[in-house]
Amino acid sequence: MKMDLGRNLRGFCIGSLVILLLIGFAGITQPMGIMNYEIDTTHSMIIFRAKHNGVSYNYGRFNEFTGEIMISADRVIERTVEFEVKAASIDTGNKKRDQHLRSSDFFSAKQFPLITFKSTEVSEKEGKADILEVTGDLELHGVKKSITVDAQITGRAKGKDGESLIGFESTFTIKRSEFGMTYGMASVSDDIQITVSVEAVHK
Repeated sequence: MKMDLGRNLRGFCIGSLVILLLIGFAGITQPMGIMNYEIDTTHSMIIFRAKHNGVSYNYGRFNEFTGEIMISADRVIERTVEFEVKAASIDTGNKKRDQHLRSSDFFSAKQFPLITFKSTEVSEKEGKADILEVTGDLELHGVKKSITVDAQITGRAKGKDGESLIGFESTFTIKRSEFGMTYGMASVSDDIQITVSVEAVHK
């Protein structure tokens, strides 16, 4: 009886150890395929353009933003793209105009300090190499709308310290009136073209 009990106990311990190892390896294997990238704001840019008086394009940028992208080495797994932009960081190269853009006539930067984007779906565009179709919620001026944009993977490389780098660029157009920004429609176009160019570093 004592011998049988010893054998059963050893068998139970060995079986439990095998199960724990399998669980442990399963837990390790899944995250290994996923890579979190943090946007390198020094080498990234968010710019926009609006038409003035139906004649010329005026350009601007946002100087302060953060973001993360979660992907695998060869395709999007977790399908996550997130941006957070400080509205008050708008910069068109003219201080007086920038102050006006921060005011309640346009961005209402004090009331709505952040412009955010969070993806709800990311997929590879059929028949288009290195093009992703990104759908997500854009929140601007207190209004949240779902938008879909194309994002091109512009490159993959290793940094000077061996870190993994990836680049994306997307150009798309929104209507500012759909986000409650209707001031000066006679002089500033409703259509606003936005370009997001990103270099991201594996964390």
